[in-house]
Amino acid sequence: MMDLIKVSEQPIDINKLNDWLSQLPQDGAVVSFMGKVRSNEKQTISLFLEHYARMTEKVLANIIAQARERWQLSRVAVIHRVGEISANEKIVFVGASSAHRSDAFAAVEFIMDVLKNEAPFWKKERTPQGETWVEAKKTDKEALRKWY
Repeated sequence: MMDLIKVSEQPIDINKLNDWLSQLPQDGAVVSFMGKVRSNEKQTISLFLEHYARMTEKVLANIIAQARERWQLSRVAVIHRVGEISANEKIVFVGASSAHRSDAFAAVEFIMDVLKNEAPFWKKERTPQGETWVEAKKTDKEALRKWY
């Protein structure tokens, strides 16, 4: 069992993360999710993410611990960017390795759903019309219902 948690302004190297997740010969499944900043009808230019460093890593570790209680997982990686992130850039990576795909798929979805609701990140969206703080989405809150 190994966890990799990183909150950084640095770009996310998906290949390196998938290689790390794939190293254990007993694992038959590696599942990953990569989220990026999308430019929607508001023509998002970028997001600026702030976080409370000491708390963020603890919350992410707790989310991974919850996933480990539910599923048999070998390696788990949660990488989240902060700072200024342009449209179409990677913002988050969640990956898990396991002997079986069902555990890895469920764990990645669970971690992402809980992260969206509980991790202490604050987002400011920059568009041609100006900057605004992003509120939590109703759909993100609804996604938690299937887990709790």
